[in-house]
Amino acid sequence: MVPSNLGYSLREAGHHFRRNWTTVLGAIVTIFLSLFIIGLFVLGSVMISSVVGGVEDSVTIQAYLSDDASDSAVESLQSKIEGWDNVESVTYKSKDEALEDYRTSMSNRNASDAVAALDGENPLPASLVITLTDPQEVAATAERIMDDSSFLQIRDTADDPESSPADDVVYGQGTVDRLFEVTNYIRLGAVALVIMLTFVAFVFINNTIRLAITARRREIAIMRLVGASNSFIRGPFVTEGVLESLIAALLAIAALAGGLHVLMPMLQQNLSFLAFDVPTEVLYATFGGLLLIGILIGLFGSAIAMRRYLKV
Repeated sequence: MVPSNLGYSLREAGHHFRRNWTTVLGAIVTIFLSLFIIGLFVLGSVMISSVVGGVEDSVTIQAYLSDDASDSAVESLQSKIEGWDNVESVTYKSKDEALEDYRTSMSNRNASDAVAALDGENPLPASLVITLTDPQEVAATAERIMDDSSFLQIRDTADDPESSPADDVVYGQGTVDRLFEVTNYIRLGAVALVIMLTFVAFVFINNTIRLAITARRREIAIMRLVGASNSFIRGPFVTEGVLESLIAALLAIAALAGGLHVLMPMLQQNLSFLAFDVPTEVLYATFGGLLLIGILIGLFGSAIAMRRYLKV
């Protein structure tokens, strides 16, 4: 949709920029804010997904084993689970390792006192720690373990008639479910917001071009009378809309790049335990997407605004 009279269109667009700079500035600022928020939300979603992905990757299933379970039975169960789909690895954790993990993860005076009060006894069971390739399937995999006959024979509380297999298979059920629910809401919200803000920017550029056309409707009518083609008449307005959107997109990209340059080191320094990360390819794709959205908004917003004035 590039105007055939590009030089004329650029000159006319430049004249309109100077004559109506307040209207043009308003359009640029509004489109800039829309594209900036789109980019901010996209990159924010990527960063949150990176953090959540790190948490998701740490989701594991612990299957507690009886102290009386034989080595052969444990090894057989471990080999069986390793052969399942969606299982990345299965690691055996002994009672001593479980106690040491407790001591390390609860590194405070109360934990040390609690361990000392055991007087050499270790009440923690051995377990199999299962890591998954797709953490979203953690519940289904946990259910499969609870239904497995080999596990039922050597689970930790098998001798307790009031216990159930669910007591011996732990993966932070409630927390994991809420985590995945929040993650899905974030992804859906990102898509909805991008669509909404793109529409807002489109409507605004459409209205801006309509104002410009209304101010020059007499000139357009004269051009129609002397036989000017639709593409010749449309050229300056399409060019103006594209230039406004392109300037706004470049400003949004510059603001986002500058913000990331300042913000990322601060996040990585103060929240080093979280995996904030925006891959370079995602960053470039986001910037390219903002440019493309800006150009499309300018093209189609101005073209649609011109339709009623170019009817024969």
